[in-house]
Amino acid sequence: MASNSAPPMLDKEQIMGMMEKEMEYRVEMFNKLTQTCFDKCIEKRHKESELNMGENSCIDRCVSKYWQVTNLVGQLLGSNRPPM
Repeated sequence: MASNSAPPMLDKEQIMGMMEKEMEYRVEMFNKLTQTCFDKCIEKRHKESELNMGENSCIDRCVSKYWQVTNLVGQLLGSNRPPM
């Protein structure tokens, strides 16, 4: 008895379309991460050409938290569980 639960085969064009959507998603996420952490951590008036220690630490924490939340949301969406 054959099962109808097997995923359908995708053609090359569909796979390329999915790859393009994934790349667009990743670029958009990177841009949001960059803008969010820049707005939060970098002083509006640039005084130096390099990040100071406080800005550097803030960016490290911001990026870490952003990825943790992104991964948590992805896991929750993937498991179809209600939020905690």
